[in-house]
Amino acid sequence: MKYALFLGCTIPARLPQYEASARAVLEQLGVELVDIPDFNCCGYPMRNFDEHSYMLSSARNIALAEERGLNMLVLCKCCFGSLKKAEHQLKNDSTLRNQMNEALDGPAVSGTIEIKHLLTVLFHDLGVDVLSEKVKRTFSGLNIATHYGCHALRPSEIVQFDDPADPKIFDRLVEVTGARSIEWSKRLDCCGAPLLGINDDLSMDIMQKKLSDGKERGADYVCVSCPYCQLQFDTVQHMMLSKRGGDGALPSILYTQLLGLSLGIDAETLQLGMNEIDIGSITDYLK
Repeated sequence: MKYALFLGCTIPARLPQYEASARAVLEQLGVELVDIPDFNCCGYPMRNFDEHSYMLSSARNIALAEERGLNMLVLCKCCFGSLKKAEHQLKNDSTLRNQMNEALDGPAVSGTIEIKHLLTVLFHDLGVDVLSEKVKRTFSGLNIATHYGCHALRPSEIVQFDDPADPKIFDRLVEVTGARSIEWSKRLDCCGAPLLGINDDLSMDIMQKKLSDGKERGADYVCVSCPYCQLQFDTVQHMMLSKRGGDGALPSILYTQLLGLSLGIDAETLQLGMNEIDIGSITDYLK
């Protein structure tokens, strides 16, 4: 099983523990990752400003993966949403596809590959049964609030990730580790990251409501699989607690770190210590 790994811009710059833990987990599961150094930004920052520039950025990445005959495995849900939209439009609009290929003047897009998020690969391509067989240690008494993120669920007809109103994939993947995925009313709400830098107070208010709901429902940790959501729940929550105080943190753990611990990968390799809010005590739940 082989994929072209698309890291995007944020993970290498701000969240190296996501890349490190993802690589360690996927290697343990026998998934081969191919790095394509020529990958560029997915185009997400330009989506609302210059549609042509956004589409050209995404099209170039897709063309580079197609040139190697590889589906793309994406860690960032913003990148995933952008690339899925581009994939959908390029496959269904021959005029647009021809325009992009002419502008690229190199590897061309023909619509032969798929864009897949990490969770899609784990759930559909590998499967829960395979993951369960690989698990070496399970968590006991650990309650997890799974945060799906916006870009993986909507628009559902394009991303085709899960039922946007009642998704289950992430919950089932969390439960593979022995942890319990709790029911919480705000699990599908935005984390507030898109507002950071525009209206910080509103961004933190949105996050605080999610965190309060998770804690009230008994969560020990929130679990994410998107760099922007992780930065919001970890780095920004840490900043918010320093600024506003409160009744303590609800630490955030990347799914690759959670699964990695269950696969027997050590905390140093998974870079648990890179998180702003300490998550080292999660190992106390392992049996």
